Amino acid sequence: MVMAQATSAVHWFRKGLRLHDNPALLDALRSAQHVWPVYCWDARLVTPQAVGVNRVQFLLQCLDDLDRRLRERQSRLTVLRGDALEVLPRFMRERQVSLLTFEGDVEPEGRARDERMLRKCHQMGVQVHSFATHLLYDPDRVIRELGADELPLSYGPFVARVTEALGAPALPLAAPPETQSFGTPDTDPQAYAVPRLEELEAYRGMTATTPLKGGETTALAVLGAFLSERRDEARQFSKPHTSPTAFEPASTTQLSPHMALGCLSARLFYYRVQELHPLRRPPVSLIGQLWWREFFTTVAYATPGFHSMKENRLCRQIPWSADAEEQYRAWEGGRTGHPFIDACMVQLRKHGWLHHLARHAVACFLSRGDLWVSWERGRDTFDRLLVDRDYALNNANWMWLSCSAFFHQYFRVYSPIKFPQRFDKEGTFVRHFLPVLRNMPAKYVYEPWKAPLSVQREAGCVVGRDYPYPIVDHEVVSKENLAKMSEVFSRERRPMEKFAKKRPRPECVE
Repeated sequence: MVMAQATSAVHWFRKGLRLHDNPALLDALRSAQHVWPVYCWDARLVTPQAVGVNRVQFLLQCLDDLDRRLRERQSRLTVLRGDALEVLPRFMRERQVSLLTFEGDVEPEGRARDERMLRKCHQMGVQVHSFATHLLYDPDRVIRELGADELPLSYGPFVARVTEALGAPALPLAAPPETQSFGTPDTDPQAYAVPRLEELEAYRGMTATTPLKGGETTALAVLGAFLSERRDEARQFSKPHTSPTAFEPASTTQLSPHMALGCLSARLFYYRVQELHPLRRPPVSLIGQLWWREFFTTVAYATPGFHSMKENRLCRQIPWSADAEEQYRAWEGGRTGHPFIDACMVQLRKHGWLHHLARHAVACFLSRGDLWVSWERGRDTFDRLLVDRDYALNNANWMWLSCSAFFHQYFRVYSPIKFPQRFDKEGTFVRHFLPVLRNMPAKYVYEPWKAPLSVQREAGCVVGRDYPYPIVDHEVVSKENLAKMSEVFSRERRPMEKFAKKRPRPECVE
């Protein structure tokens, strides 16, 4: 609908923190003479208990970058402080705004918030234009075309049916040119500035330690560099063949935080990668990673209670241990006595990021592999600490690794000792993140408790004093847990299992 040019509009940034491929922003600029780009900062939702300091810094960098890019277009990002449902309607009333645009949210809480905002705008006589641009496709359209009851619950059928029904994704749109007029005077820079980390009372005294830098400018630069400087690697990218122990640099793109906050458009990523020929085919390729994101997010979008074992119809009801608090805390704090697991958890806390195979290993260890702790506990830890926190991907992958949904080969267990040796026999990764083990001989770096006491003393790491004994014997508990999983699977099947082709075979420890 074309609106009269006399109107004023607000484009509400939440995710989608970018100017490129932003149809909602372009719609506001086409429809109104005066457009205010707005972000709402609600301090009640940003606390250390919910959001780690690394993600807060990354988000603030994204907002700073967005503000700089808007200022290049003689505009700015207006940051309102408080509950969006209160401060945004007030801001629109004061400026006689008649149109609100935004990128539609795909998470349950965001969708509920948007519904409430829609009702408020209706009462105020403000039109609302929402655009589905977080994914390659509009999830509502996917569900409508495929049928809510027929939505594939496994990756291959999902990709096949979506591409058959909807064709290729829409092409990405260019950012507004620097000559684009927003027609809005600069507001008080102090009243509406992007917050600084040091001014956030809840994070006083905390320091972000992630090496990842946020913002659309960085995201586009990282993508461009990966596709040009590492062109052959990008073309032949196979995620299972990347290394969980590689760091500085990592073996993957590390674009996931930018995708999570929408600094980088999925459609732009898709078509830039398509320019490389020949490409490795999904599901392991770079395009395959976008499809995994599409699959999990669409299924989560269509599944009420996706985040809850008891409420999610897809989730297997596994009787996880109810009294494993001490073990959970040891896992979260990197004190399990298994060096690879502990090094991964230290990296998670320091960097706010882990390679996907490292995430697999620590998730399996916490849940069905060793500690028998509910995947929901681990999900909460990741939810707080990950810079690339994503509702659908975090929940889905924890269900996958705990064999609660999507994955049924419970007999495949990650060994915290054997698995990392496939990538790093010398233990360089462990030595970096657990410096207490930096002088431990390679023979014992993944099993320091097996080193003779004289070797431990010479290495400056006596197990039980400088580094903990293992809280579990993997060889013992993994077999006990396999028996538990076998019992669970024998009595319960979930909806996606009709797509499963492989049946259990004898134990296979990676």
